[in-house]
Amino acid sequence: MSTPQNSAQKGDFAKTVLMPGDPLRSKFIAETYIDDARLVNNVRGIQGYTGSYKGRPISVMAHGMGCPSVGIYSYELFNYYDVDHIIRIGTAGAISPKLKLRDVVAGIGACTNSNYFNAQFGLNGHFAPTASYRLLETAVGTAREIGKDLVVGNLYTTDHFYDASNAALEWANVGCLAVEMEAAALYINAHQAGKEALAICTISDHLLTGEDLDPEAREKTFTDMMEIALETSLKL
Repeated sequence: MSTPQNSAQKGDFAKTVLMPGDPLRSKFIAETYIDDARLVNNVRGIQGYTGSYKGRPISVMAHGMGCPSVGIYSYELFNYYDVDHIIRIGTAGAISPKLKLRDVVAGIGACTNSNYFNAQFGLNGHFAPTASYRLLETAVGTAREIGKDLVVGNLYTTDHFYDASNAALEWANVGCLAVEMEAAALYINAHQAGKEALAICTISDHLLTGEDLDPEAREKTFTDMMEIALETSLKL
């Protein structure tokens, strides 16, 4: 089968899919880490590859920017392509003074200003999307085993890349470590499908210091995050 967004056929994706936002990061991971990688989707340039990592089937596919985009791609992977685990490997902006550029953060939960879920289901309250504990626990243990630092805490998922209110910094006051644009929708789709999801993000810019990294660095140099996710996939 295929969808308007995904030309892959059923069986083209492994049970575990790594999902960066950037299609070029997807291509970099496939070419650098995945054996016998084959392109299974390239609709709208959202590159998806399947191959193997250390003998285990693995896929990597971009999810684009924002909750609507990751919402479409992750929904289809979970519900149409029999994917069981999605690990987002993306970027985030630090809003905590405890973080620095290139730190790697795993989101135990995702506070959000997005209406992605409540607008659909009209919940009488505020849904708090969380990561799969099993995936999170596995990633933390894996990072420790391979000597990589992994910070665990809450993320803030926003629909506003350019936010006139500067609200992201307020979320640091209630313990959020970093701001990004996709984890909440990914976690919501995983909960609804009975599947597992985790967002692992590299700090690419810092809202408190004004520091940031260029697009090439974001595409090719966030290897700690990639290797934590890849090694975690071997244990699923």
